[in-house]
Amino acid sequence: MADKVAEFYDIHDYKPAPYTKHVHHGRTPAAWAGSMIALVGFIVCAIGMMMLSVPIVAVSAALFLIAIIATVALQKMGKGAY
Repeated sequence: MADKVAEFYDIHDYKPAPYTKHVHHGRTPAAWAGSMIALVGFIVCAIGMMMLSVPIVAVSAALFLIAIIATVALQKMGKGAY
């Protein structure tokens, strides 16, 4: 046991089995763009709620719709998970 040396593998040598599904965990440009636009929408919505301003809350709703549209468009362009 003491004479056994640990064997290290290069991370680039790893290849997943062909039958496994590759999971992105949202690490795609489409996911990042949609998430960041939605984050801005949530921040704008919070500000609008604190100010009791209906127009600002409406702008945040528009930002949420833009986030969905941007995510779907980027996925259709091939920038999302397949």
